[in-house]
Amino acid sequence: MRETHLENDKWWVSPYNFESTVRDGLNLPEKVEIHDATLRDGEQTPGVVFSVDDKIEIATKLNELGVDRIEAGMPAVSLDDQKAITEISKLGLNSKIFTFARAMKKDIDLALECGADGVVIEVPIGYPKLVTQFGWTWRDVAEKTAPIINYARENGLHALFFPYDTTRARKEDLTNLCGYIMDNAPPDSIGIVDTMGCATPEAIKHMVRWVNDMTGLPIEIHTHNDFGMGVATELAAVTAGAVCVHSCANGLGERTGNAALEELMMGLHLLYGYDTNYRLDKIPELAEMIAAKSNIPIARNKPVLGHGNFIRESGIGINYVMNDPLVMFATHPSLTGKIGEVVLGKKSGKASIIYKMGELGLGELDDEKIAKILDEVKATGIAKRDVLSNEEFVNIVSSVQAG
Repeated sequence: MRETHLENDKWWVSPYNFESTVRDGLNLPEKVEIHDATLRDGEQTPGVVFSVDDKIEIATKLNELGVDRIEAGMPAVSLDDQKAITEISKLGLNSKIFTFARAMKKDIDLALECGADGVVIEVPIGYPKLVTQFGWTWRDVAEKTAPIINYARENGLHALFFPYDTTRARKEDLTNLCGYIMDNAPPDSIGIVDTMGCATPEAIKHMVRWVNDMTGLPIEIHTHNDFGMGVATELAAVTAGAVCVHSCANGLGERTGNAALEELMMGLHLLYGYDTNYRLDKIPELAEMIAAKSNIPIARNKPVLGHGNFIRESGIGINYVMNDPLVMFATHPSLTGKIGEVVLGKKSGKASIIYKMGELGLGELDDEKIAKILDEVKATGIAKRDVLSNEEFVNIVSSVQAG
């Protein structure tokens, strides 16, 4: 694990991330795995449908990025899902292949038929789900689940026990459920699932410690982004000892989406210092693939992926955008396959005009004409409520030169 905030020409994050007074209070595991659920939870985004070929292509790219585990789908959903999972399992990827399952023997059989390495066994435990949706008690859940966990493990599958809506469970229900499962059918790992994205980072850290104390099991964390904290809560879980984070590429998922794969990769590698084998340079390729296949465009200011992340309109520090980016940004644009860009508009300054003229090969002008061009640029930016195109700028320069 690295303990430095700086790598030349790659990134320059806060040195306080690595202060001993900060790090000494963390319970960081030696290794953190990424379990990506784009092909299952990502496809649950309303309107998103991935074909069999789409899923094979996405799985191959996820493997290239260095994702440890791929949740390839839920075979009980359709024959196409079964086919996709089977074909992905045959690819011989480094990533382990998991399926999503109900606490039913037939779902485990389907996982085995598809050649999966592991299975996510989903059961409800959130109190609103138990009482209103299912009419069950914790004991109903435990008795339905225990034999299925045992069956999965007896057949060589990694069994992840996944009591969803964990963060809205009554304390006594979760305590009793964990106790029963550990007595009768200990799984390989257990997930803390913030299905509604409604727990704070502090609450998640508490739950990781608590569930680990109750079970002694490796803890996995699966969150949603309803309060904009999906990635933050998963990283908080890691600081409390969670060994596996769940993700979706581009932050796909129901409602506001799941914790974004690309943000977790960057956070673990840069902010916490994990020595990973992630191919950060491949992130744009995956992002563009997911955007095209999901028909959900990437927001201009989306962390890690947005095309506007390294664009500078303000004139202050403009030369550094291209010549020394780490003065202006925490990461070098090239780290994630991007370049810096200077644009012109209301907030530009003289340095911006001079830079853009050089970029476009428009020569040099005296200060008076530069000032006139700047006035016209600002007025145009205000009028159109946007930045100027290169064509608009060239027209302004030509007009001032002729003037």
